[in-house]
Amino acid sequence: MPLFLFEVPTGGDEAAINRAVSAVSAAAAARKATLIEAQATADRRRLYLIVEAADRAVADAVISAGGLAPVLTKEVRLIGQDLATIKAKRAKANFLVEWNLPSGLTMEAYLKRKAEKTPLYEKVPEVSFERTYVCEDLSKCLCLYDGPDEAAIRRARSVVGAPIDQLNQIRSAGTQ
Repeated sequence: MPLFLFEVPTGGDEAAINRAVSAVSAAAAARKATLIEAQATADRRRLYLIVEAADRAVADAVISAGGLAPVLTKEVRLIGQDLATIKAKRAKANFLVEWNLPSGLTMEAYLKRKAEKTPLYEKVPEVSFERTYVCEDLSKCLCLYDGPDEAAIRRARSVVGAPIDQLNQIRSAGTQ
């Protein structure tokens, strides 16, 4: 089943975010979909959700059930970890990097570059690259990392020659 990214601005109210994520999770289960993950920025002002659903209409209905109004909805491809691992372990990450991909990039070229550059992360051992969600339309990607601080994440991105359009500290939402 396809994966869908939803980016949602929030009011920063952690309890409201947790209620919304719980509602999304329940709605997903009722519609044979799955909330793969929900990550909120540290200030709780932005929420990123990944939903696995049969199609966009089902994914939209799941998000609507949580009373959420996304500013971005995209079909995405998971890179770096397989979906079964994420579902089983709820793999951790504490930083999210957004990168608006350059125009003209093909998925084949993106995947080739990713495969070539990923081993370079070994040069920054304090950072663990966890996974990337790349928009199928190649407009942007979200890369999730586990690391000690923002400076370490910036070093890791520099080592692989990848820009940062936005960097946020994150934590899972709806699981506290």
